[in-house]
Amino acid sequence: MLEILYQDDSLVAINKPHGLLVHQSKIARDAKEFAIQLLRDQIGQKVYPVHRLDRKTSGVLLFALTEEMNSTFQEMFMNREIKKIYKAIVRGYTPEKLTIDYPLKREDGKIQDAISHIRRISATEIDLPFGNHPTSRYSLIEIEPETGRFHQIRKHLAHIRHPIIADRPHGCNKQNKLFLEKFDMNSMLLHAETLSFIHPITKENIEISAGYSSEFKRMLGVLEYPCNHQTSHYKK
Repeated sequence: MLEILYQDDSLVAINKPHGLLVHQSKIARDAKEFAIQLLRDQIGQKVYPVHRLDRKTSGVLLFALTEEMNSTFQEMFMNREIKKIYKAIVRGYTPEKLTIDYPLKREDGKIQDAISHIRRISATEIDLPFGNHPTSRYSLIEIEPETGRFHQIRKHLAHIRHPIIADRPHGCNKQNKLFLEKFDMNSMLLHAETLSFIHPITKENIEISAGYSSEFKRMLGVLEYPCNHQTSHYKK
């Protein structure tokens, strides 16, 4: 069963597992289960995803329970009234704070503005030789995307040469191979941690947070980051 983080008469949010598609896709015909279908069957009513998460990304995924609320949230996302916070483990030491303002090209060739704000939470260096380096360095970072372009966070972090661990195709193939061989790990380390907004009906401030996936937690330990007690919750 899916972990339900928040539910009222018009909205429901889940902690989407890594590897689960939101809906059917032409580029992933191998998938037999989808978040829409699983959640619909679990709560017994039709659901409308108001935003998307990549198949490889875990974390907060919000659904509307009515067409009207779906339209409202589509407009709220378009107007940037929804705050999203992600966590990622990336290669190297990132700057402590950085705004990435780097336009991205869509499949049809159209260029779109794309802005992401990052903050380094912690940096670590482990005793693992890589290439010409006697050790390996990684950063645990927080990302707040100001825009919502396709694969925006993944492309932006690759652009600044701090790719997300186990990201394919935007990441570093050598690092991905290292993690697979040394740690038996191939889950992309990107997690949609928090979604916050003003509820359109109750006018309350809602903040929904999703606990890390098991692999994300395991890698925090492997990479010797300080103990993190992040859990799923919501608050008003």
